[in-house]
Amino acid sequence: MNNAARQYIDLLQKNRALFDEHAAPVLNALRDEALAALKQNGLPDKSREEFLHTDVSQFFAPDYGVNAARVNRVNNPQEIFRCDVPDLKSRLFLFAGDTLCPTPKPRQLPQGVIACSLREAALAHPDLVARHYGRAARLDDGTTALNTALAQDGFFLYVPQNTTIEEPLQLVNIMHGKQDFMAVRRLLIVLEAGAQVRLLSCDHTLDKGKFLVSQVAEIFVGENAVFDYYDLEESTLETRRVSSAFIHQAAGSNVLVNGITLHNGCTRNNYYVSLDGEGAETRLCGMAVADKRQVIDNYTFIDHRAPQCTSNELFKYVLDDMATGVFNGRILVRQGAQKTSAMQTNRNLCSTKEAHIYTQPQLEIYADDVKCSHGATVGQLDNNALFYMRSRGIPEAEARTLLRVAFTHDVIDMVRIEELKERLRQLVEKRFRGTLDKCAGCRICQ
Repeated sequence: MNNAARQYIDLLQKNRALFDEHAAPVLNALRDEALAALKQNGLPDKSREEFLHTDVSQFFAPDYGVNAARVNRVNNPQEIFRCDVPDLKSRLFLFAGDTLCPTPKPRQLPQGVIACSLREAALAHPDLVARHYGRAARLDDGTTALNTALAQDGFFLYVPQNTTIEEPLQLVNIMHGKQDFMAVRRLLIVLEAGAQVRLLSCDHTLDKGKFLVSQVAEIFVGENAVFDYYDLEESTLETRRVSSAFIHQAAGSNVLVNGITLHNGCTRNNYYVSLDGEGAETRLCGMAVADKRQVIDNYTFIDHRAPQCTSNELFKYVLDDMATGVFNGRILVRQGAQKTSAMQTNRNLCSTKEAHIYTQPQLEIYADDVKCSHGATVGQLDNNALFYMRSRGIPEAEARTLLRVAFTHDVIDMVRIEELKERLRQLVEKRFRGTLDKCAGCRICQ
């Protein structure tokens, strides 16, 4: 076992009563199992094939502080959080580190919808939370085991049968403070049959301290339900982020996942999608813009377990300076999953010789009546297009910016919220022009 895992095992064992006291019985019930998995597997390093190019154990090596006593780190959240997408009428929820803050003037949700802290939900609706919490997350990944062992709170969303939330939900996550800190967050999202909801989750960092975000999301999408999950990161060079999303889809469900990294330090995102029911459809896409020495590592696993399901996967990277990008995408078509349609594409631009991209698309098929494809490309900007634009009087720097922006358009075009789509176009252009380090929409980032 590596030392990074050992320090958190010791922390939990010495402070177990404190962790349990400030959580809920449903969350506490999984600590021993998660702790045993962490002792057995440790935190992943480059010895594991799925982490071949990113030593995630080093993300956890520093001695970060953990908020086991649930101390309120923000006194007046409504004065700090002003993050919003222009013209987007959303229902806003605010995380300060690992604590869901009280929402000022909460807006009414449809009858039967539950949207609150995970601890609050686990105390008020223990049977509902227990039926789903920990049921999708894989403890064989040490980062998920660590999150499960330390988790005390998070965000819970339950949408009952045939209920539609018209306005998007926006979950703003802020890392804030002068001391090094690790936020352990858990998201549990349950959509019953026929439900529809869109969730935008934004990660931002304030201050220049060293921060680590450990997040695990478990998402259950019922029959014929529709769910959009937009995962946006705009943090700092000293921020480390390890995020895993486990998504289970029932028959006829439709899921869109769009993960966009605009600014970061070192990031590892895991997306696990299980198509469990006939006719389920998923669209998994992502984009990363990195420069300096930033690292962005995306791992995806789409598991086709039922017949007549469809998956469409697209990830794009634009890398500059000495940035490193990793894409490891796996599609599994199981025996009996006939009439599967699965497509996977990874396209990458490296602007310098020092920028590196490691790409490994994988396709495993154990059914004989399928339509599947996968592939990856690595290159630079099109010299012919660049020459054409310069011949029309466009300066070279501007032409390069316009071509990079155009390269990202198809990922942004998959967004199904028009206001968010327009905002992302603006943010991406700002990023390529070198004017975006943090979200301009947050008061604290100005």
